[in-house]
Amino acid sequence: MTSGVTALNIPVSELSDETRSYFDKCREKLGLVPNVLTAYTFDEKKLRAFTDMYNDLMLGDPALSKLEREMIAVAVSSVNHCYYCLAAHGAAVRQLSGDPMLGEMIAMNYRAAGLEPRRKAMLDFAVKLTEHPDKIEEADRQALREVGFSDRDIWDIASVAGFFNMSNRVAAAVDMRPNDEYHAMAR
Repeated sequence: MTSGVTALNIPVSELSDETRSYFDKCREKLGLVPNVLTAYTFDEKKLRAFTDMYNDLMLGDPALSKLEREMIAVAVSSVNHCYYCLAAHGAAVRQLSGDPMLGEMIAMNYRAAGLEPRRKAMLDFAVKLTEHPDKIEEADRQALREVGFSDRDIWDIASVAGFFNMSNRVAAAVDMRPNDEYHAMAR
């Protein structure tokens, strides 16, 4: 059972060797298996779909830096009040930036974080896409181009924001809890 990770009581499936190996890599690199992965252990097909998309968006090689992708995750999760993602990705922002306050500042009010115009424009777009997707227009994309983002970058910003909107909603629906370790990371 994934008890304590979510409010749901769903039996864990037998994990394949591939999944156990993936979890071992998580323990090696992160010191833990993120609870979001544990939550998906009831269905390896869903777990694989989640990790494939996450790894492509967050660990792939687009022009956006890992820090920028994590900043989008935190800004979107702030709008959605996603406790899990704010804890996990706030820790990643602290770790990647070397700034123990940046994750919290983005979570509370990224506009007050003193970000350079490029990163502020990126978060403005991600937050608008989260709050008012029906109001995105050419002027919003043009604002990103004016600070140096390519059309491919805009696609990636939208994709990361979209992924975290989905993840935030699932986490809220099942009351997913972050690993305790996230709260102390990079402090």
